Amino acid sequence: MKRGLGVAFIPHSGGQLYQAALRLGPRAGVLVLAAVLFAGTAMLVPPGQGQRLLWLVGATLGFAALWVVMINARLKRHASGQRQAVASLAQEMLEADPVPLVLAEVEGRLVHANAAARRVLAADRATTLAGALREVLANPGPILFRMETRALAKGASVEDLVTRGGHLRISVHRSGADHFLWRIEKSADQPPREAEAQALPMLTLGRRDAVLFMNAAARDLVGERVRTLERLCATPLRPGEVNDIATPDGPLPCLVVAREGSAGRREIFLLPGVDGGLRPPDGWAFFDALPVPLLKLSAQGQIQLSNRPARELLGAESVAGATLGDVLEGLGRSITDWLGDAAAGRGTVHAEFLRVRRDDREVFVQVALNRTMEADEAVLIAVLSDATELKTLEAQFVQSQKMQAIGQLAGGVAHDFNNLLTAISGHCDLLLLRHDQGDPDFGDLMQINQNANRAAALVSQLLAYSRKQTLRPEVIDLRDTLADLTHLLNRLVGEKIALSLSHDPTLAAIRADKRQLEQVLMNLVVNSRDAMPMGGEIRIVTQNLTLTEPLCRDRAVVQPGRYVSVQVIDAGAGIAPDKLQKVFEPFFTTKRTGEGTGLGLSTAYGIVKQTGGFIFVDSTLGEGTCFQLLFPAYLGEVRHPSEAPRLATSETRGSGVVLLVEDEAPVRAFASRALQLRGFTVLEAESAEDALEILEDAALHVDVFVTDVVMPGIDGPGWVRRALTTRPEARVVFMSGYAEETFGDRQACIPHSVFLPKPFSLNELTETVQRQLM
Repeated sequence: MKRGLGVAFIPHSGGQLYQAALRLGPRAGVLVLAAVLFAGTAMLVPPGQGQRLLWLVGATLGFAALWVVMINARLKRHASGQRQAVASLAQEMLEADPVPLVLAEVEGRLVHANAAARRVLAADRATTLAGALREVLANPGPILFRMETRALAKGASVEDLVTRGGHLRISVHRSGADHFLWRIEKSADQPPREAEAQALPMLTLGRRDAVLFMNAAARDLVGERVRTLERLCATPLRPGEVNDIATPDGPLPCLVVAREGSAGRREIFLLPGVDGGLRPPDGWAFFDALPVPLLKLSAQGQIQLSNRPARELLGAESVAGATLGDVLEGLGRSITDWLGDAAAGRGTVHAEFLRVRRDDREVFVQVALNRTMEADEAVLIAVLSDATELKTLEAQFVQSQKMQAIGQLAGGVAHDFNNLLTAISGHCDLLLLRHDQGDPDFGDLMQINQNANRAAALVSQLLAYSRKQTLRPEVIDLRDTLADLTHLLNRLVGEKIALSLSHDPTLAAIRADKRQLEQVLMNLVVNSRDAMPMGGEIRIVTQNLTLTEPLCRDRAVVQPGRYVSVQVIDAGAGIAPDKLQKVFEPFFTTKRTGEGTGLGLSTAYGIVKQTGGFIFVDSTLGEGTCFQLLFPAYLGEVRHPSEAPRLATSETRGSGVVLLVEDEAPVRAFASRALQLRGFTVLEAESAEDALEILEDAALHVDVFVTDVVMPGIDGPGWVRRALTTRPEARVVFMSGYAEETFGDRQACIPHSVFLPKPFSLNELTETVQRQLM
């Protein structure tokens, strides 16, 4: 009988036993399973002392399991009471808050709304937050979704909205994993300073100057809720000046101040009574209430009053007792005279752009003056607008215009000047052929030659700055380039200065003109040397740089990608902040008169930009300067250049017929004599028309056309294309004082043609022609 009862007590399935034990908790479940196991074993063994022992152990385990179950139940009741107490306390805290607060789930389903939310938003009748906000927002769904997404990512989100009932600020904070606490504040809940500003007439304008919102003060002033600015002001609204505002009693002069908002909106404040003979409303209390930078000035320019936005814009904690000229500069005439004209009402006083005197950064402001009266004395209200972004864009435009103007000037000068230099240096080369070093005239001829080369280098620098010089790009490894240049750089810096190189072992290749890049590096090293007259160390550091997002620096934007960085670092005197932005301008130098031309850095700038790179500078007075070059990394296959063919030398004589076409007689005379001295037969033509007439003789054989590019009538590429139709085997050498890029596309269409920039020497001309015949 006992055995049967025991078997009936044990569940028939092991899975059922396990599930039943788990419902009691992990600890109690293990004890119950052990007790059942011992009891079942006791029923299977014969009666005796062993069976009684098994029954005793099973009963003990059963009582222990019962005790654990009772303790767990008590702990659960205690924890539940604690959670209820905390929830009740939280609910009491939310209920006491005068601002509408709503606790909602991720999907927006309402969990709890305090009394303010139930009263203002009718949250007790809605099941979702979007439904509760429909009385104050036309379409709350997208706004709530956007804010919830932002809160999921960052933990919180805040947005200020303009509604038909006024301004609304909605904030949300993440509360646990699946809940959000929303706070909805209306305009009446704004901080004291914003509430004071609302006492002033204020409008919110959207795109196309549609009036989106008018506060109560604005509606009282105008007499109605207007939709467009035309109803408010008959003439276009002029921020910073006195405008006639339409009111029920007729036009009322008001000072209009504007503040830019988000999403293309503007906030317009109207200050009635700020006019020639009226006293401002409530004295000058509106100054601190307005979020627009304002200054109150005496007729002599002394600052009598300023508000917080103005002090922040000027970068000063206090401007009391200062004059306008102490904090602003750059008017172009006396600020005192400008203020005097405005205070006396003489002439037309326009808004002016001025620069703020602050050391941390460059800030420009637009200042509009308005005259009013106080105690029978004229005072001025200055409305300040941050114009830094506008002036930055203007500076970029002026810089591009300057570059274009210098480029046009350099191109025009280069053409005529290079023709003269070609004739001077060329005839000098002819004279040097007849005078050796022992000749008394040899030194004078060398001086002529050297100064002609210096003049050519000056023109080349102007062309480099304007990015109109001829570049010969090739794939180069900067480590090899710097290794070859180290000996020359060490001679340039002298014994007092140590030059060190640091390379990235995996440095990528770049594509640039090696000769021009060496010129850039030499200019930078020479500048670093001059900045350390007492000696020091110049470091050149190269490394790979990968940008994952655009780099915005010094009005330039470097797109993401792989770059090679070259830094030239010194520990010299540094460059003053006000001069740092001008170092790349032509003829600007920080050196003393006679020590620099001001073209070194402008040349470097032009070469780097024409190569497709970037150049930046960082400097601290007394600590040193760092110039950084960024070049796009060359990702193609690096091909080693093949050995160039052997060029003609002074002893090598050529053979062949050359048709020389040049409109400048001195250049034509030099080139003809130089080619004849090297054994070529030369046919001369003064114009393209003459050249085509010479080629009409079918029996005449011509090997090479040597022609100027820019000539009166038909230009060089034009007549060459005609000539090649009947003489396709002829080779072509184009000469020009302009850069190759001015006609590079046209030259590319002409087979077997090369470019020879002016000025060129005797050997350069003959070597180029000889190479074309190989």
